[in-house]
Amino acid sequence: MRTCLWTDKECKMAAPRPASNVFTFRDVRAVPDPVHEPVLDGPAVLVLDNGSFQLRAGWAGAGPQMQLRSVVARSRGGPRSLSRVGNDIPSLEPLRWLLRTPFDRNLPVNLELQELLCDHVFQRLGVTSQGCVDHPIVFTESPCTPLHVRQMVSELLFECYRVPKVSFGIDGLYSLYHNKRAALPTSAIVVSSGYNCTHILPVLNGRLDGKNSRRINIGGFQAVSYLHRLLQLKYPGHLSAITLSRMEEILHEHCYVPDDYLEELKKWRCPDYYEENVHKMQLPFSSKLLGSTVPSEEKQERRQQQLRRLQELNARRREEKLQQDQERLERLLYIQVSAAYGYIVNFRRLQNHVEKFIMRVEIIGR
Repeated sequence: MRTCLWTDKECKMAAPRPASNVFTFRDVRAVPDPVHEPVLDGPAVLVLDNGSFQLRAGWAGAGPQMQLRSVVARSRGGPRSLSRVGNDIPSLEPLRWLLRTPFDRNLPVNLELQELLCDHVFQRLGVTSQGCVDHPIVFTESPCTPLHVRQMVSELLFECYRVPKVSFGIDGLYSLYHNKRAALPTSAIVVSSGYNCTHILPVLNGRLDGKNSRRINIGGFQAVSYLHRLLQLKYPGHLSAITLSRMEEILHEHCYVPDDYLEELKKWRCPDYYEENVHKMQLPFSSKLLGSTVPSEEKQERRQQQLRRLQELNARRREEKLQQDQERLERLLYIQVSAAYGYIVNFRRLQNHVEKFIMRVEIIGR
């Protein structure tokens, strides 16, 4: 898939063409999660699909009731109590947000942020137990997770929430067992492509072959970053409009994986096929994009204003330095006059002050 970025004004100025294959960015803003009714009948099981990109939570057998980004936002300089979690963040683009995630690649290592995510999930799912989460939990993790990470997560669930039971599992294997329910035991290869890495999991007779599992450090984040850099280099006049959230929208809704990559390249070399299948992304018009058309006279005037400000700042600093030197000179002349006219007492007192000052400077220097 190839993309072309246009603004509203450029589309009007371009040659008349049919409006097919022209898409606009939806720029969807997150909606806060509602508070669900609590489950009161029987020992219901909570399922937490703890992914590095998205956290999905719900009751076993009912499907995911919550889907939120695994991100915690805090205003720069703000307290921890004012942190926003997941869908409570309307947009991830403003610079006033300090965005953090509990994951280092695909491992949850920051338990403080993981606790904020769990608090948000339990509150919105209507867990009404007093001081604890009185429900068994199924918690997903990445393949071959270090025991230290599992120990920290277990400590969080058992000691902080007093969960009665916890079962850890791999989401890719859960998906295989669910889709091949009638054919177990089965042998297959699971390709689990995540946000930060991709896992190749061989399953032999219904069991994971951990020794032959492989991890590739390429995932959705690398694809989004690469697409982001490519479009910024191709359209340098639209840097502010090419954001990571829009690149994620292009990747999720306008890209595909071809069955035969080389054959697909041959199709895209044909101009007719290109015109029929290319996706043109229309950017919203912004007056900031007109900054590149500023005349040279105005640019020269701005440079002159900046030069004058720098000259005024340097002159002010020179005046302050000259005033300090003048005060120091007056003190030294006063000492010289005191010594010349025989004011020995004042001179020795000033000399003692100078010696104490020198000793203090030497001690601090050491």
